[in-house]
Amino acid sequence: MRDKVWSGLAYYNSNATARSALKYRISLPVAAGVLLVGLPYSISLAAQWLYGWPNKPGFKKYIEAIKPRRIYCLTRAVLETLKYLQYGRLYFQWKSWYKNEGNRKHYEKGIAFGRRGNKLDLYHPPSSGRNAPAPLVVFIYGGGWGSGDRSIYCLLARQMAKELNAAVICPDYCTYPKCNVLAMVQDVADSLVWAQENGPKYNFDNDNMVIIGHSAGAHLSALTALFLIDAREELFVEASKQRDVLLAVRGIIGLSGVYNIMDHYKHEQRRAVEYVSTMHKAMNGVENFPYYSPTHWLSKFSADKLSRVPPFALLHGTNDIIVPSEASVKFSEMLQSLSIKASLYLLPGLDHTEMVTDLMAPDRHFFSPIYSCIKQEYKKLMESC
Repeated sequence: MRDKVWSGLAYYNSNATARSALKYRISLPVAAGVLLVGLPYSISLAAQWLYGWPNKPGFKKYIEAIKPRRIYCLTRAVLETLKYLQYGRLYFQWKSWYKNEGNRKHYEKGIAFGRRGNKLDLYHPPSSGRNAPAPLVVFIYGGGWGSGDRSIYCLLARQMAKELNAAVICPDYCTYPKCNVLAMVQDVADSLVWAQENGPKYNFDNDNMVIIGHSAGAHLSALTALFLIDAREELFVEASKQRDVLLAVRGIIGLSGVYNIMDHYKHEQRRAVEYVSTMHKAMNGVENFPYYSPTHWLSKFSADKLSRVPPFALLHGTNDIIVPSEASVKFSEMLQSLSIKASLYLLPGLDHTEMVTDLMAPDRHFFSPIYSCIKQEYKKLMESC
């Protein structure tokens, strides 16, 4: 009897082991399928549902959306955004600083300007009120032409005022979907007009301005300057004011900027983000890319207009995958070929986001290398006055 019991138990255990092994063999492929197929397709399709399907007619947009290359490239791009979680501490720092009324002694908050009633913040230099009016830095933030807020850059603007001993303004501008890139350029032009008209009131030198822009902000800074040189009527700014602003701009410092829109669109296509990106939507379609490209305007300018282009200093990180450093390299080469003063700094190991986050606090890894380049170029621009 005992032998039968042991025999039954052994039979049961062997069957259980077999069932367990079979279950393991089945669950492993299922888990692999979920990880390698289900998860990427879920992430990619969710991103396209939220931000935009491929620009194809009818059902073809869905066929394009589920192509394996697009699924996996777009999933990778989405997962790369998880690294922004590392800036959680910095997020709470600037939130706290901007809300602290005790910091209002360092800046003027929420000054209205321009045709759309946008707001800007003005940060005072350390020597404010004790010496002659300080030069002015106009900082134009990025955000892919679809996001951004001046409050995010309060720590950056405060540090920039200290490091450059300059007044710094950080203006808001309208973004997509509320407006297109032309309206953004108008807003940047309005901030420059405001600065030109309000120097005596706020004690800064309105005849010595340097524009610093990051990413889409670098693009808008360059494009605005070129529109002013070309006296574009679509700016809806009086010609005399355009001339005054242009004479006051000593130079432009571009941080990780986009200067050839078609080139950048091709880069977006390689990353499979061109349809979820705001860029082509904010520019009203691919057909308008030349109009919104600084490189296009430079190629059309006469010798007289080229002579009025301000000097450029371009900074770019070699680890930038959002806007490759090639964008600044090619733009620098074009500027120099047209006899326009241009300096180029390629910073090893620096990525797209670190270019601005590491300007917000002295303890950031790239704070000193980036500011070393900016200070050098800023000094050269001021000495050329």
